[in-house]
Amino acid sequence: MLTLHHHLRALIALILVSALATACSVNPVTGKRQLTMPVAEQIRLGNQQYIPSQQQQGGRYVVDPDLNVYVRQVGQAVAAQSEVKLPYEFVVLNNNVPNAWALPGGKIAVNRGLLVLLDDEAQLAAVLGHEVVHAAAEHSANQMTRQQILGVGVLAATVAAGAAVEDDKAALIGAGASVGAQAFQAHYGRSQELEADFYGIDYMVSAGYDPDAAVELQQKFVALSKGQQSDLLSNLFASHPPSEERVARNREKASTLPDGKRNRAAFQEAIAQLKKDQPAYDKHQLAEQAAAKGNMDEALALTEQAIKLQPNESLFYITKGQILFSQDKAAAAKSAFAEANSRNPDYFMGFLGLGICEAQQKNWSAARTALTQSAQLLPTATAVFYLGEVELGSGNREQAVGYYQQAASAGGDIGAAAERRLAQLQPAS
Repeated sequence: MLTLHHHLRALIALILVSALATACSVNPVTGKRQLTMPVAEQIRLGNQQYIPSQQQQGGRYVVDPDLNVYVRQVGQAVAAQSEVKLPYEFVVLNNNVPNAWALPGGKIAVNRGLLVLLDDEAQLAAVLGHEVVHAAAEHSANQMTRQQILGVGVLAATVAAGAAVEDDKAALIGAGASVGAQAFQAHYGRSQELEADFYGIDYMVSAGYDPDAAVELQQKFVALSKGQQSDLLSNLFASHPPSEERVARNREKASTLPDGKRNRAAFQEAIAQLKKDQPAYDKHQLAEQAAAKGNMDEALALTEQAIKLQPNESLFYITKGQILFSQDKAAAAKSAFAEANSRNPDYFMGFLGLGICEAQQKNWSAARTALTQSAQLLPTATAVFYLGEVELGSGNREQAVGYYQQAASAGGDIGAAAERRLAQLQPAS
């Protein structure tokens, strides 16, 4: 039986090892003494968190696989300039939010929502160089270590739906709304951001890029932080606060360095599909806003428009399935979730939606298959709870109790619902 407990136990063991292993040493990038953890532990922690973190934030962008290849090539060229030789990895996430992040051990992600704000490859190199420094200078490891010491878990095992699960419709919508809520989010301080800017410029220049791109990048973020898009950029600004000081520091450093390549044409070619599809993603955002207000007919119409513009985007079918399920159109919802899974079989939400649909219709075998696939991709408490429902409906009381016990540990609405099921199955003597 798939166990949430197993994932949590493994995470707790890793946290204890990592916390005990931390010590003061000289930072290999800055030369400063700081709290750190062994490189092997950083790599292990990053490896464990990389896929769950991607799943929590939209999954890998797959409509144009070549974009991932392009970003990876630029990232590896920049990372090769670092004196810290980590197993760097780069991925583009299917997320509207303009953001990028780094996990310990060199695991780096950039959202498609950030790529469409950039002008050329040099600005991309500035973003990735900045994130490489966060990993190489152990900023990410330091952030994660602090959260672990404070008892904040980083595994996605306890992501729960934001609604009462007795209402399957609310649970399915809530499950989507909660994605990303518990993803690891670093909050770098002023000194760490300045360090990432300073050494990131060194890395990008060593890779042949124009340092002025780093100045322009910060100017862009400062302007956006003051404009109407500040809410959209809140995640980026929370983890990477922009400032005029950063602009000035970058300009001062760039003035001492040689000009370099910009590669605008190559970059624009690489993001051409994203730019072509932006109207579809805009329609989808409007659909989500309409659904949040309860305007399901409007939300469905907008989602259909998004699908017509880009029929290969699995995210649109997931939203369509959620809306149809909320309208008691289970058969159509299942079809939409199946379409999503056929377009991106490596993202958990489509399988979660399909599993909840099948469970509501008491198709226990099909529900078990879909929910297990979802939980293998991201072990959420939502999937574990519904696996309990499946086993209970199938007459497997002992297995159901095991799943409910795991889900109960998540807390929140899912945990409370699991506790109620346990009380029904295990009445007080």
